[in-house]
Order: sequence, then structure tokens, then C-alpha cells
Amino acid sequence: MSTTHEGTRTHEAHDDIPVHLSQLEDVVQLISPTGERLSSPGFDPWVDDVSTEQLADLYEDMVVVRRIDTEATALQRQGELGLWPPLHGQEAAQIGSARTLRPDDFVFSSYRENGVAYCRGVTFTDLMRVWRGTAAAGWNPYEVGMATPAVIIGAQTLHATGYALGASFDGTDSVALAYFGDGATSQGDVNEAMVFAASFQAPVVFFCSNNQWAISEPVGLQSKRHLSDRAPGFGIPSMRVDGNDVLAVMAATRIALDRARSGGGPTFIEAVTYRMGPHTTSDDPTRYRPTGELDEWRAKDPISRVAALLESRGAMSDELRSRVEGKADAVARDLRAGCLSIPQPDPMSVFDDVYAEPHSGLERQKGQYAAYLASFENGHGDGAEGGGAS
Repeated sequence: MSTTHEGTRTHEAHDDIPVHLSQLEDVVQLISPTGERLSSPGFDPWVDDVSTEQLADLYEDMVVVRRIDTEATALQRQGELGLWPPLHGQEAAQIGSARTLRPDDFVFSSYRENGVAYCRGVTFTDLMRVWRGTAAAGWNPYEVGMATPAVIIGAQTLHATGYALGASFDGTDSVALAYFGDGATSQGDVNEAMVFAASFQAPVVFFCSNNQWAISEPVGLQSKRHLSDRAPGFGIPSMRVDGNDVLAVMAATRIALDRARSGGGPTFIEAVTYRMGPHTTSDDPTRYRPTGELDEWRAKDPISRVAALLESRGAMSDELRSRVEGKADAVARDLRAGCLSIPQPDPMSVFDDVYAEPHSGLERQKGQYAAYLASFENGHGDGAEGGGAS
């Protein structure tokens, strides 16, 4: 095996990997906040193939995903969505990791990875269904290689580990990637998933987007050490990267995917980023975030640093700006149109997918609910009297 002085294996190394992959660096960074391309010998080889043109494509992805987020937030404020979980500030973590995946890999995410869903090919209409309250799930997971988001915090890590073991038993080199936030690391499910993954060398990548806040609790309250320091205790190698640096995230994810495909088992990635907006649109972060924290993280914006790097290479042309702005505008229009075109479901359809086969108990409930709905048409229901039909 060959390693660099940073403890990160090279492309040829597939075994005997150190338990911690970045011992000599607090956070791996390849693009500084001012757009300077930094050197990191252990990570550079993994993104040497990323051309300036491809970097421009990553820039476009991040701009488009931020526009999706902005438009969806506006739709919620206008009463067209019931709720929306903003991702503003986390674009690099999502794009840099998602764009490394193969079509046969499988994603298990939380509710915030809408940028990952965009990369996996989820349609805008399907992206809106759950948040508009018209469906229990937005898309067919097998069509896009991504499970519908898990709202139960951390549950998706168990699903990813099980899927990864299944892929291994099938003899494929497909990998499962589980996204979760810093708060989820306190959940038993995440720790149980890591125990199981390490025990059976499951080809799974645990991708933690450490956005500093688990709703209103800072990450330092639940963890006195870096989150990436936890994984080695399970026997899982870890990396801690700048989550606002799309190239660092891409390099780390490629390392982890390569390790999983070659039989090396799971890897834990901590992408250090920041949630610029609220936890969801029902949250008010001004009630708990320190004054000045937003300004500090604005200076580390993932999009502006790539723009600065492209500028320094003479690639930030008027043509590129026009192309990206045009794509973002078109996506916003399609997202809004897709949202507003979703039909209202038949109220009785709520029973359709509860059980695989009908049974007497379900039929009895359906009958009772149908009678309840009919009572409003006759003007005799509680709702018609101003009762509890909301």
C-alpha cells in the first residue's frame, strides 16, 4: 500500500487504510473562500481530471440548486407549499458528492438533499409533491437511484447499510450513500448503522453535512470533538473536509466510493458547512443564532469561491454568466409550473397504499371516512358547524 504524508491512500491503494484519513489537517480545503486553488497532496489526484469546463458545470449546478431553493421557499411563503427545508449554503456539499455517483449507486437522504435529488434526475413536479401535501412520497426510487427522503432522523443510515450489504451479496460494486446532518449523529440509528457497516464491511458511505445547527442546538452542545472523530471508534475511516468547497467534497467522496467498490468497507465524511436559512420554513433562526455568525459564513460561500476561481482562470465570461442565469430562470419557471400543476388527490386515496391486500378492518375505516366526507355535502358534518374539520 502507498499513502501520502497526510495519511490518505492513493488511487492504487485498496487495503490497510489508516483509521483516520486526514490526521494532519483540521479541514481539507482545495478552494479557499477567496477562490484560490490550494494544494493537498492526498486529495489533489482525485480531482486532477476536473477541467475548467467541468468546474463551470459544477458552478452552474450550484447556482441552479440555490435557485430551486429560493423558488421553493417563495412558493411556501405564498401558500403553495406546506413546508420547505432550505439548503442555502450547502450547495457544494450536495453537488460535489452527488456528481461523483454512478447511476447504479443508490442514495438514501434526509429531507434537505434536494440538490442531490436534482442531480439524480428527480423531476421538479415530483420534488414538490410531498411538500405540497398531495402524496406520501414524491418519486419512484428505482427510476432515479434515490430513496424518497427520510423524515425520521437518521433512519436512512440503516436503510443504506442494508442496501449496501444486498449489493455486496449480489456481487456488484454499487455503493450506497447515506446523507444526514450533524444532529442525526446523536441518534441511535446512525450509530447502529455504523456498527453493522463496520462489522460486515458494507460498501456504504456515511456523508454527514455538519451545518452547525440541529434545529436550534449548536453542534458543539452534542459533540465535544469533531464528528469525524467518532467513526474511527467503530473501525470506520473518516475524513473532515470543507463542505463549502465543491472540489474537496468531490475528492473525499471519490476516495470513499473507490474504497467501497474495492471491498474496503464503509467511510465517514464530515462536510463542514453552514445552514444559511432556517431549519425549515416554520423555523426562526434569529431566535437562537448568534449575531454576526451569518456574516462570517457568507464570506465562505460555496458559489462565490468557485466563481472567483473561474474568474482567475479567465473562464467567467459573459457567455457563461448568461448561460447559468438562463438555466436558473428556466428551472425556476419549471419548478413553479410543476408545483401548481399537481392535482388535488381524491380524499379516499389515503387508504390505497396502507396495506398490500384489503381486509375487513381497512374496509370498515374506509366506509366510516366516506360517510364522514359525505356529511359535509349534506351540511351535517362537524366541519360545517365550525368544528374540527381542519
